Amino acid sequence: MKRPYRVVVAKPGLDGHDRGAKTMTRALRDAGFEVVYTGLHQTPEQIAETALQEDVDAVGLSLLSGAHLTLFPRVLEEMRNRGLEDVLLFGGGVIPNEDIMTLKGMGVAEVFTPGSSLAGICKWLGDALDEREEVA
Repeated sequence: MKRPYRVVVAKPGLDGHDRGAKTMTRALRDAGFEVVYTGLHQTPEQIAETALQEDVDAVGLSLLSGAHLTLFPRVLEEMRNRGLEDVLLFGGGVIPNEDIMTLKGMGVAEVFTPGSSLAGICKWLGDALDEREEVA
């Protein structure tokens, strides 16, 4: 990585399962990212505001509730409302392949499903943010 990127990891909605988000937070920190974990039950507004206040490079959402087609777009909208179009949004969870394509079409950079390699996710994120730095 070109520098230690700042990332918010968030659990939007009423989903109370946070093991994956906590595991991802730890993996990102171990890979050299600066990570802010927001905890459970965050609203899209709270997530976008945290991203703004923490001046992050990326936001990672963890969803297991099945509300991904509702919550990802709402977080994107709230990020845009705050001028955060340059912040990369990615996520993970139990999300069907056809919904992954829909989310990517909305502007979600990548979606990881159960079994994804932690090292692979960290490498992807570092590479994606490095690429954005080169373009900027």
